[in-house]
Amino acid sequence: MKKLKNDEVNTVRVKERGQDVLILKKMSSSSPAPTAGSAQNDWRYKVVAGTPEKILEHLLKSMHLEEGECKEADILLDDFLLTYTVFMSTNDLCHALLRHYCSKTLTEKQEGSDNGLYRKRKVLRIVTQWVYLYRTLLREDENTKFVFKNLYRCVLDDLYEYPSLEKGLKELQSLFWIPRRHTIDEYSPHKKNTTNFHQFSCREKWLQPKGYEAEEVFCRVYVTDHSYVSIRTKMSMSAQEVLHIVAEKFQQCDEDLVLMAVTSTEERQILQPNDVSLFTSLDPTTRIFVCKKDPADFLTLTAENDEILQRTIQMLGMNTWQLANKLTNFDWDLFNCICEQELIYYTFHRGNTTANLDFLLQRCNEVQLWVATEILLCSQLSKRVQLVKKFIKVAAHCRALRNLNSFFAIIMGLNSAAVCRLSQTWEKVPGKFKKLFSELENLTDPSLNHKAYRDACKKMQPPKIPFMPLLLKDVTFIHEGNKTFLDNLVNFEKLHMIADSIRLLRHCRSNQIGMEDNQKDHQDVKAYVRYLHIIENQETLFQLSHRLEPRT
Repeated sequence: MKKLKNDEVNTVRVKERGQDVLILKKMSSSSPAPTAGSAQNDWRYKVVAGTPEKILEHLLKSMHLEEGECKEADILLDDFLLTYTVFMSTNDLCHALLRHYCSKTLTEKQEGSDNGLYRKRKVLRIVTQWVYLYRTLLREDENTKFVFKNLYRCVLDDLYEYPSLEKGLKELQSLFWIPRRHTIDEYSPHKKNTTNFHQFSCREKWLQPKGYEAEEVFCRVYVTDHSYVSIRTKMSMSAQEVLHIVAEKFQQCDEDLVLMAVTSTEERQILQPNDVSLFTSLDPTTRIFVCKKDPADFLTLTAENDEILQRTIQMLGMNTWQLANKLTNFDWDLFNCICEQELIYYTFHRGNTTANLDFLLQRCNEVQLWVATEILLCSQLSKRVQLVKKFIKVAAHCRALRNLNSFFAIIMGLNSAAVCRLSQTWEKVPGKFKKLFSELENLTDPSLNHKAYRDACKKMQPPKIPFMPLLLKDVTFIHEGNKTFLDNLVNFEKLHMIADSIRLLRHCRSNQIGMEDNQKDHQDVKAYVRYLHIIENQETLFQLSHRLEPRT
């Protein structure tokens, strides 16, 4: 292997068989640009591009065992682990790490075992950080579990020769919930026998996670073809429990309603009360409707419906701060579940799950539609004006609570075409509310690449919930504006930029949000926010809008 300096200043190219395998940019860790006479220790090498294998080799060479000892190396490790799925499979990375852990270089054979121990500890450090970042995603892959078992066995083999590996072993135990504590003496050569490995091999569930709560899903229960109630519920919830939620939302009696599955070919089937896992067991094209006992009698939802008027009165009676608070708590639950890697999967269209990210994006869209739905279903002008005022106040509270996702959604709902055209309604909104709305609206101004929003978000201390569609737009812009591979080498500068954007999630979640206490007088607000009633069809919304205020 031979290093050759390129004509470009401060660029180093590592070549094998006449081909570039790693491109580094030489830079000073103490200043933006290297200066003449800088000490050798002040120089660092930033990865520009390379093959996956050489990038990993450079990472192992440059990383330090103590976090923070070298900021550039810590960032390189984070960049690599966040984005490796773009250029190599999880199985390939597992085998590469196992290979680096077990291999011995010529230098190590000549100079002793210290270098080998240092490399082994580095590999364990990468594994520790890797599993920490990916949480349960790695444990769902059988090949990955198999390779990690082999790595675990190798660490056990080395434990007597390298006592300092016990710390790394304990980290593996804590990361994968291995129940048994291993010690150095237990694995000395005099005691190592088939019994030990038999005990280990009998523990096939060592990588299985602890019992988690049942997975939650977002689902829709339709009231008409274009109107539904959005429900966040556990997958195992029964039809009777779902029916009870919907009945409460529309102030109906459970006994008067049934749930009905309607297929894409209009075939109908009444669901039984004890049916479970409705939203995962049915065909994806099948929709679930709620209707009266007579299957032909769907609930009617019009602006003249007395039940709609009662729901409007119910919302107008809610405290705007509590409403914003419950919206924020709901959004935070969704936002906190998003794995950072979901942004990579979403951007690069990988087959991996992006369910948590999808939930938050769906919620943002539904909050926007909910605002329009509530206003357009209110037939009385005076109450409609009160609703507009209330939503403006809720948006202001969401901004104060640093929930920019719901803040944006509410403003977009108020700015939707079907609501904007209600001139009689907006004319009666007091001037101070119009002024407040104008100030809030300025934060959503897209000019100069959403500068107003970015400046405001930057000043906010965590915890905060960013506007996720804009963050995804930033990552997508980097992806589409830069090639992933340059002359068959991974364009690592591009991946670093993407990782930098993704790290915003980590910053936003660096503090935990303070949840409100569960006082009984707030439960109605919590239930209201959890189960939003939405009309999704724009044509239907416009029909309601023209019915309220006909075109003159």
